[in-house]
Amino acid sequence: MNTVLGIILLVCAVFLIVVVLLQDNKSGLSTTVGGGADTFYGKNKGAAKDQMLSKITMWVAIVFAVVVLVIYIIQPDTTTDTDKWIDDYLKKSDAETTIADTAPAPSNAVDAAITEAVTEAEAEVAADAAADAQG
Repeated sequence: MNTVLGIILLVCAVFLIVVVLLQDNKSGLSTTVGGGADTFYGKNKGAAKDQMLSKITMWVAIVFAVVVLVIYIIQPDTTTDTDKWIDDYLKKSDAETTIADTAPAPSNAVDAAITEAVTEAEAEVAADAAADAQG
């Protein structure tokens, strides 16, 4: 069903582009230099062509809008599943999260030493803050 509606939507979009490009401009440089459509088609033929293209454009635009609305209404709601990781992350309190929790696992001895130093520094800062709070 979605594939059929997608194909209809694509055909309508391409058709709208073509029909709008086929319509004659009422003013502009092309009518000034070329003399307008009335000299080539004749007065009645040019007007009939413009009226027909105008009606076709209107009906195809209506079909396009209806198909867009139908696709929007029948599409499944997937937003609740994709944002679950954000909710899980926000549930963690900031006090529980440290650099050691968020840092990737060390890949060599230098990374391990740096991670250990950072963890020790965090512990010292936390101990100093606790000592300052006590008095």
